[in-house]
Amino acid sequence: MQLTTRLLILFVCSHCVLAVEENWDSIDQRTVPEWYDKAKVGIFIHWGLFSVPGYSNEWVWHEWKSDKNADVVDFIEKNYPPGFTYQEFANQFTGEFFNATEWANLFQRAGAKYVVLTSKHHEGFTLWPSKYTYSFNSVDMGPHRDIVKEVGEAVREAGMRYGLYHSLLEWYHPQYIADQSEGTTEFVDNKIYPELIELVNTYKPDLIWSDGDWEMSDSYWKSTKFLAWLFNESPVKDTVLTNDRWGIGATCAHGDIHTCEDRYNPGYLLDHKWENAMTIDWNSWGYRRNSNIGEYATTKQLIDLLVETVSCGGNILINVGPTKEGHIDPIYQERLLGLGEWLSINGEAIYESSPWTEHQKDTITSGVWYTQRDGATYASVLSWPENNVLRLGAVSQLFNDATQVIILDSYQELVWFEEDGVVSVQFPDKATVYTNDVWVIKIK
Repeated sequence: MQLTTRLLILFVCSHCVLAVEENWDSIDQRTVPEWYDKAKVGIFIHWGLFSVPGYSNEWVWHEWKSDKNADVVDFIEKNYPPGFTYQEFANQFTGEFFNATEWANLFQRAGAKYVVLTSKHHEGFTLWPSKYTYSFNSVDMGPHRDIVKEVGEAVREAGMRYGLYHSLLEWYHPQYIADQSEGTTEFVDNKIYPELIELVNTYKPDLIWSDGDWEMSDSYWKSTKFLAWLFNESPVKDTVLTNDRWGIGATCAHGDIHTCEDRYNPGYLLDHKWENAMTIDWNSWGYRRNSNIGEYATTKQLIDLLVETVSCGGNILINVGPTKEGHIDPIYQERLLGLGEWLSINGEAIYESSPWTEHQKDTITSGVWYTQRDGATYASVLSWPENNVLRLGAVSQLFNDATQVIILDSYQELVWFEEDGVVSVQFPDKATVYTNDVWVIKIK
């Protein structure tokens, strides 16, 4: 009888998922859903009231009221009437050109496998009709549309995963300000915690991208309590994952994905999954009306960053900032479509790949980054080799008489030879290849 009971317990436990406890040790041991690592490429969308002035960056309210940035203060005073408040931007957040299906189609053509939308930035304005915002949202004001719902439906219809960015802090919320001075948790208890639960239950995101955590501890934000609920009880408990921005000390230490800092790109292989969240507009996450062409990443720069990021084990999350009308400007479209065109040729070196643990980049030729997939090693070459001959120092152990080298651009086999540990690969004439920016060879 005792043996039978033990066997029964073992059988039951082998068919159950152990609960995630409300502590980081337990949360960090959770198995991360595989879809994220396979995806590699995501699109970030920063859209909110900051898109209305379209000036400076998405922190324009803070720069105006708290930082007293002279340039921003001068801009507001010259262009808006005396006594104007930031909340009045809500009525100018019109969204008349917003078309979620067009957005999703653009992102799909860019080669993205997941999309992350700012459901609420530090200003507190939500892009869904949250019952915790007292009408400060996109349904009761502005476009009078549930942006979170519409984008989610279009993204999923296009075959991509859907994530939601959510800011924990709200700069000027009275309860948050009171909590900071009084040591209470009213803001979290009455707004942030139930707001997160509402967001997950209503829209069922595949990714929660938390931010705005840095002023308070994870215990203040009740982060581990929320994450335990998310991974144990929520409707997305088996597919969802989160980043690391959950309070002082949590960033770059806990969570499924380490983002560490904006535009994080260590340049070497890490032992934890990470993400390079970066902007096409180098100076802002939100739309800027006064930007100049030189302040935007080129398609070549995007591809270079993608290759380096994936070779070091990361995903790349590329940000766009729509206008207040909901239009994604042509410069963003051109950059994204160029990236997608490159991925349509070279994507097998990126999607579902793994970093080569021995070498992430070549040892003698700079600008050559490695990935592996299905028994093949891929070398992404950022600059066309001198005299059409690529010299590689890290891969000689991969070569024998049966080794093939193929350039993905035309899928033609290339001639190679090895001498003194250096492999030389003869590239075709550059005029005969299709790709203009980065070239990938497959070694198998």
